[in-house]
Amino acid sequence: MSKDGYHQFCPVAKACELLEPRWTMLLLCEMWSGSTRFNEIQRGVPGISPTLLSKRLREMEERGLVERRESLNGSEVHYRTTTMANELEPIVHALGEWAHRNVDTEVTLEHLDARLLMWNIRRKVDAGFLPPDRRSVIQFTFPDLPREDQSFWLVAKPGEIVDLCSIDPRYNVDLFIRADLYAMTAAWMGHSTYHAEIARERIALIGDRTLAATIDRWLVRSSYAAVCPSNSRKSA
Repeated sequence: MSKDGYHQFCPVAKACELLEPRWTMLLLCEMWSGSTRFNEIQRGVPGISPTLLSKRLREMEERGLVERRESLNGSEVHYRTTTMANELEPIVHALGEWAHRNVDTEVTLEHLDARLLMWNIRRKVDAGFLPPDRRSVIQFTFPDLPREDQSFWLVAKPGEIVDLCSIDPRYNVDLFIRADLYAMTAAWMGHSTYHAEIARERIALIGDRTLAATIDRWLVRSSYAAVCPSNSRKSA
């Protein structure tokens, strides 16, 4: 435990000492979402430096929150949450639901991050609603960003995990999605909906009509989208 803790026997104080170091809960959330390798975890928590990430993972291992596992030949290292950490998952999720209901939408969406949004979108895609017999490629373009940061590609191949590319994979694109970053983030997080933003012309779909018509099926929104925010921005 940290020497700078609360020095109290209160269980809440002890829980805070365990979880308060910056990034700890975000790292747990990323690992609960399936990331186990160092680079994967960093992609899901892009604000943390590699040096600090290494330090936090070591601390979390010492505190019994994370297990570090090496492959037999030592070529790969995976980090997995422990049983103790997994007991926290519904509690942390409930904290996120509380924030989604009570923190003002404008504050929530003050700091937009296209790479983080797309990384989260990638793992929520429901491939069951994509063509089962061929590769599907969806290109997202955010014209309000610098040109070099505008485009992302989701590549879904039958039987494989959906891949996210920030460099053109040179495949034929089935569906082009051109969106305002704010609008796409708001829709994915549940502060709005895809169809509402499409109607407002903040999201445009060009290409495969079936994929366009079923966007709300295969482009699954955040798990927090089902929670009704109490301070959502009113429709314009």
